[in-house]
Amino acid sequence: MKFPRRFVTLLCLSLWTYCNNPLIAQDSTQTSLPAIWILQDCLNYAMQNNIRLNSLRLSRMSSEQDLLLSKAAKLPNLTGSASQTLTGSKTLTASGSRPYEGAFSGNYSVNSNVTLYQGGVLNYDIKQKGLLMQVADLNIAQQINDMTIQITQAYLNILLARENIVYVKDLVTTSEAQVQQAQQRYDVGSIALKDLASLQSQFAADRYNLVTAENQHRLNKLTLKQLLQLPSSYDFDIFSPDTLVSSHLVVPLQEAQDTALANRPEVKSAELGVNVSSLDLAKARAGYMPTLSAGGALGSSYLRDPGNNFFKQLDNNFYQQIGLTLSVPIFTRRLNKTNVEKSRLEVDQSKLTLKDTRTNLSQTVEQAYINVQNAQGQYDASVEQLRYATESYRIATEQLKVGVANMVDFLQQKNLYIQAFQAYVQAKYNAALTIRIYDFYRGVPVKL
Repeated sequence: MKFPRRFVTLLCLSLWTYCNNPLIAQDSTQTSLPAIWILQDCLNYAMQNNIRLNSLRLSRMSSEQDLLLSKAAKLPNLTGSASQTLTGSKTLTASGSRPYEGAFSGNYSVNSNVTLYQGGVLNYDIKQKGLLMQVADLNIAQQINDMTIQITQAYLNILLARENIVYVKDLVTTSEAQVQQAQQRYDVGSIALKDLASLQSQFAADRYNLVTAENQHRLNKLTLKQLLQLPSSYDFDIFSPDTLVSSHLVVPLQEAQDTALANRPEVKSAELGVNVSSLDLAKARAGYMPTLSAGGALGSSYLRDPGNNFFKQLDNNFYQQIGLTLSVPIFTRRLNKTNVEKSRLEVDQSKLTLKDTRTNLSQTVEQAYINVQNAQGQYDASVEQLRYATESYRIATEQLKVGVANMVDFLQQKNLYIQAFQAYVQAKYNAALTIRIYDFYRGVPVKL
């Protein structure tokens, strides 16, 4: 079946437009993204798509290639060479003339060399490259840990802002009803204008707070979107858990520090750094040792001559060569000594780095422990404060309805309630975050 030429042209044009339109391509990419994200979705997406993390994975692959190259250095090499030469010159004859003649010649050979002994440098280098590949793996693990904390904090900030919006919307609804009631009472002359104006001012302040809360929610979502490196035009939402644990039995500080020092990737990476530097020192010391290598070659050559056959010349000139080469460093103009001394300094520097890493991690865990203690204390206090403030505000609201409340006292109770609720929400999510960070240093996966 043949299609009309116009139909084929339109089909090709449509396909070209679809493949080259960035908006269409972007839309097709966004359709695979979920509309509502849970925390684990955020973490999984970041593990696969984060640019910094993928860059570290490429570095790890590069380290693996360095290891393979280091292992291959113990194998013999094999090279082949061939040369073809045309030589022109004048040759003196018996008659005294010098005719110009050209001659073709060729050389062909295959060579191989292998290092038999080099003071252990090759073995040291293989061990070192293996350690560097482990360091690359640990760098990936450390980046994942950092991203986990950042994403968890951003996720909880969105939940905090969302809960704050719900609370402020309720305040706006209540304030609007109070203004309407006050307007009715003012119309019949039961309250003064200043009382109505006070409630109207509070209503405006509540609406302002709602706008501020919604803007903070958008900013927090933007922070999470930037951490996940999502397309700017993509809109998403996150899942709110039914309950959020904000009180938890705190593991003793010493136990948490011991666990972190034994398992955290930054400490293991610093420990491997000491081993890498030690192998550098061993390689530098091997510079004083002799190097023994073996080599062999096969080759032949020919010179074009009317009296000689090409293959016969190759057969006559064919040679085989094998031998050992011993290289002994006698005077290196202080090169080996300098390398050894600099390697010693690198070992000392890596030990200081390890000590500094351990110290910083211990202090970080201790700070996380203090944060948990403070956050849980603030959370417990905020729960009690909110309970009393809610009851006082309820009583003041009922008094306002029946017209026996003093407007100054009512607004004061409402402000105290607002402050208490905001303190409670902040303490609730702060306690939830600090608990998860502290447990995360102990190797406990982050979950809401």
